Amino acid sequence: MSTDTAVPTPSSTPHDAPHGQSRAKTIFGTGVGNALEWFDWGIFAIFAPFFATQFFNPDDPVSAFLSTLIVFAVGFAARPLGGFLFGWISDVRGRKFAMAATVGAAAAGSILIAVAPTYGQVGVFASVILVLARLIQGLAHGGELPSAQTYVSEFADNHNRGLWASLIYVSGTLGNVLGVIVGVVLTGVLSKPEMQAYGWRIPFVIGGLFGLYALVMRSRMHETEHFEVTVEPAEASGPSMFAEIWTHRAAALKVIGLTVGLTVAFYTWAIAAPAHAIATLGIDAQQALWAGVIANFVFIAILPLWGALSDRIGRKPVFMASALGMAAVSFPLNAYLQDSAVQLAVSMIVALFFVAAAAAILPAVFAELFPTRIRTIGVGIPYSIAVALFGGTAPYLQAWMGTEIGPNAFVTYSVVLLIVSAAAVLTLKETKGKDLLED
Repeated sequence: MSTDTAVPTPSSTPHDAPHGQSRAKTIFGTGVGNALEWFDWGIFAIFAPFFATQFFNPDDPVSAFLSTLIVFAVGFAARPLGGFLFGWISDVRGRKFAMAATVGAAAAGSILIAVAPTYGQVGVFASVILVLARLIQGLAHGGELPSAQTYVSEFADNHNRGLWASLIYVSGTLGNVLGVIVGVVLTGVLSKPEMQAYGWRIPFVIGGLFGLYALVMRSRMHETEHFEVTVEPAEASGPSMFAEIWTHRAAALKVIGLTVGLTVAFYTWAIAAPAHAIATLGIDAQQALWAGVIANFVFIAILPLWGALSDRIGRKPVFMASALGMAAVSFPLNAYLQDSAVQLAVSMIVALFFVAAAAAILPAVFAELFPTRIRTIGVGIPYSIAVALFGGTAPYLQAWMGTEIGPNAFVTYSVVLLIVSAAAVLTLKETKGKDLLED
């Protein structure tokens, strides 16, 4: 496999457009859209305690909150379908079209929640609207990651694809952090009755409006050279595509294997750690949230460093360092974290240092596993299934195992999955510098 071959494309051809597109426009269009997708996804959980009784029976607030968490899970259930739907669109109509469609769908879901009538106004119909909106968001988020990952990986040069791939989790994590900051600010400015009455609508309005802006930005981006050169629409649909997916089923299984350990570690330490510290360790809510914000900003800063390192020494050693390093520190971090926000911040930073290694290069690794004609759907389906089954359940299993089995049960579970991911790394060929047009 050559790592130096370049495929010449005359400047007059349309597929030269992406490399005529400024890097700033690519970063901004992809990054803003991805950040807003993650913002829309995350604020549902952040503000659920405030809007639960607005969509479900307010006479039973506990049941209303639990029902809202079930709706949150519905979004994860919809992600594999979104990976299939938008992955298929990306591989048939193009990366740009799919990326615009996902961010438009996410914006529609947020706007629908923002303007939805309450349970007191329309009864159970309010609950139906919330479920519909979350399904739309789940479909969009399931399609966003594989579409954006593929676009960035195909846009990048062969020898800096790892660095460019880090943009996905940089922008996504920034979206999550902004959601937390909005939550901290609103709960500090508005009283609890005000938050329940109207304050919870504000972040969904923000997400919806900026999502529409991202839709405009993405509609002005160019299609990738790889898609324009390689894919013939008549060959990219129907039986031909499904035959291709079946042919590359081993690569799909590798996607699942690589994902299971990372997604549990990511959702445990980047997403759920502050909430877990508040609920089970008694750490002050404001301090825990700010500890999470600080740790995630460190995570954002580390991601490009790991991506660039993978372009120098290879994907496999970086991914292996992530899986085995995280497995090695899991038990010590669990023992170290007690009842201090400082301990929470330190623990999250150490964990996310290792998580960042895999997160930074996943888009590049996945893109290098599949040919152009099924690159998005080939990643989208197995990745969404793995995240839904393992990442989406991680916070619940952490709480349940800690209560029913013991404090080390969930850590053991996560370490086993990290070892599975390390084993999956061993099955990979080194693809650093691979020309994606060779497939």
